[in-house]
This record gives sequence, structure tokens and C-alpha cells, in this order.
Amino acid sequence: MNSRERFQAVLNHKAADRVCVDFGSTAVTGIHVSCVANLREHFGLEKRPVKAFEPYQMLGWIDDDLKEAMGIDVCGIVPRQTMFGFPNENWKEFRAPWGQEVLVSEHFITTTDSDGAILIYPQGDATVPPSGRMPKSSYFFDTIVRQEPIDEKKLNVEDNLEEFGPISDEDLRYFKEQVELLSGSDRGVIATFGGMAMGDIALVPAPFLKHPKGIRDITEWYMSTAIRQDYVREIFSRECEIAIANLKKIHVVVGDAIDAVFICGTDFGTQTSSFCSTDTYDSLYAPYYKQINDWIHENTTWKTFKHSCGAVEPFMSHFIESGFDIINPVQCSATGMEPRNLKEKYGRDLVFWGGGVDTQQSLPFGTPEEVYNEVRERIEIFNKDGGFVFNTTHNTQANTPTENILAMLKAIRDSGR
Repeated sequence: MNSRERFQAVLNHKAADRVCVDFGSTAVTGIHVSCVANLREHFGLEKRPVKAFEPYQMLGWIDDDLKEAMGIDVCGIVPRQTMFGFPNENWKEFRAPWGQEVLVSEHFITTTDSDGAILIYPQGDATVPPSGRMPKSSYFFDTIVRQEPIDEKKLNVEDNLEEFGPISDEDLRYFKEQVELLSGSDRGVIATFGGMAMGDIALVPAPFLKHPKGIRDITEWYMSTAIRQDYVREIFSRECEIAIANLKKIHVVVGDAIDAVFICGTDFGTQTSSFCSTDTYDSLYAPYYKQINDWIHENTTWKTFKHSCGAVEPFMSHFIESGFDIINPVQCSATGMEPRNLKEKYGRDLVFWGGGVDTQQSLPFGTPEEVYNEVRERIEIFNKDGGFVFNTTHNTQANTPTENILAMLKAIRDSGR
């Protein structure tokens, strides 16, 4: 099998010739720029600054030479605009606080506050308040919440829909170009088109908007899902309507050149519990997810990808009923997320994309032997009878020892079929 055939097989719950591998295709399956640089050095690849294509988390772009060295089967089409609302273009060098020279967009405009933290600005406009902050000791940005005072009598749904609208001709041209660039590749393709967030908490504060209006505070938003459900439901209804209209236009442009589509990254789980009940999920979120998934399944060949961290085992059957094909990041360390149980109960309906090794403890802090053994065990469980794309449990973080990443890659190779 080539990589795309392998990818398509596992998406259809069929056994492949070997483990299907993804690193770097989405904003939740990536690798920090520091680790990408270390891997390039280890494999003896051309020494050059790594592109921070996703500046919010400082994720590094994985070029084809490194994809080949790592055995990666999947490539990604990412949105034209970054999390800070500017396009990646006209790359320039930026010296990160940890000393690494990376490449960033010319619109990556920063200043420094009194504590020495780096401030970044929405759409590269330093005349407006900053929307992200990277402390001196950090390796990525934190969102700066810019919530205006809330007047319950004047809440306007349109304020929380500012970032959702008809897709632009520029974005359609961009997606068409990206598909054409990948046309000669034999790797599988997942695309992130955006516009289907449905309360993704990373996007609620809108670090990409200059002056966000509406409910933009993280705590206030979570409270709104309990006390302002009619307001939230109206937002989701309009967002869903807009998303399907945009998907129709996108499908005309990209057709069946992609294999999977990232729908949303809304988290429902904490480390030990959940942000809401499954009843709330069914009434507030599921109707809109199902409309989007149904349209995709009725009109395209794409598989749909749902990201949700945490203890979401109780939600798995609900994700299936909502029409999702893929679940990520499969946080096996969370309560109730025992790998064998997940595979036995939901493996016929959901593709597990992730869960290959823990990124909170094992990969960054374990020994190479511990990493190797955990990866072999996870592959043995999740890869049985297909339906598994290997990835770490969420992004590989800064300072992850290179020897541990190499132990992970060796375990993948040694697992064979």
C-alpha cells in the first residue's frame, strides 16, 4: 500500500499493511517547533529554521523530507488564516524566548510587556490591544481575554457570529491551490476548513479579532451553556447554516481530493469528568453536529474528525449518533478512557486518531524504554482490525526528549502490520 491507500483503509476500518501514522496534519496532532528542529538535526536533514505555521501553539511545519524520515502517511491542509487572524506569508526570522530561530509570517507582530513576556496582536495590528501573551518561561502563547462588560438586556447573537460568514473567494482559491499542490503526493489528506467550531473554547475569546464582541470570556461562555442555552442554541443554529453553505462551495473546489475533514475541537472532557452532561450535549450540540455530518456524508466521500480532550467515554456513543467518524486525541490517562475498553465498545464505529502515547507524562518525562513499551501496547490494542491512525495524545510539547520521540518511532516501525 502507499500512504493514501493505507490511510483510506484504516478510515474504513480495514486492516492495512502497517500502522498508519500522522504527525503535523492538524493543529491538534502537531509537534512543537523545537522538537521539529531536533528531529531534522537527528536525521541529518538540511539545517534551516522551522516554520511556526500555527503560532498560537508554536507548532512546526513538517516538510516532506522529515515526513519521509518519520514514516508519516497523512498531510494536512490548514486554514489560510492563523489563530491570530493573519495569513502565513513572506516568512521572516524570529528568535523565540528559548533561543531558537524560527520562521514566522510577516504579520507576526510582537512587543514586550513589563514582565518581559511577548505580546502578539490580532491580524498583525499593533494599534489594537494584544490578543496573546507568551511569558518568558513559556513555549507558546496564552489567550488574552478581552471581554467587554455584559448587559443581559443587550446580548446580541450577531456579536458571537462575527467570525462566521460566507467563505471568501480568496479562501476558496487558497483551498483549491492547496489541493493542487498535494495532487502529486501519495499521502492521505485531512483538511481544516474552519467555521464549524460550535463553542470550541480556544476560539471563543477570538484571538483573531481586533475588537471581539459578545460573550468572549472562557468562564462566562461555559456558564452560558447552562444559563443562556437559548442564546447559545441560536448561535449554533446560524453557525451551522453558514457552515453548510460554505461546505457546498468548498466541495465544488476540492471535490474528493481530501479524505477527512476536521469539524471542531470543542472539548467535553476534563481530566476526571466533563464540562456538561450527555443530555446537554444531545440538546445543545448534537443537532448541529448531525446536520453538518449528514451533509458531508450525503454529498462527499470525506470522513469527519471530532477532537475532544479528557474523560469523554460517556460521550462516545453520542459522538457516533451525531455522525462523527473519527475521535481524537484519545486521552487514555483521563478517567474512564481505558484503551482496551474503548476499542472493544466503539472501535467498530469510531476511528481512533491518537492515543498512541501520553504527552503529559510518558513521552516528555518517561524513559525511552517506557515510551517504547507504551507505544507497542497502544498499537496492539487500537490497530487491531484497522480503525487507527497513530498520533500522540495531542501535540508533542516543547522539551520532549528527542530520544523519547525516536523510541516512539522505533516502536511504530517494530509493530509492523
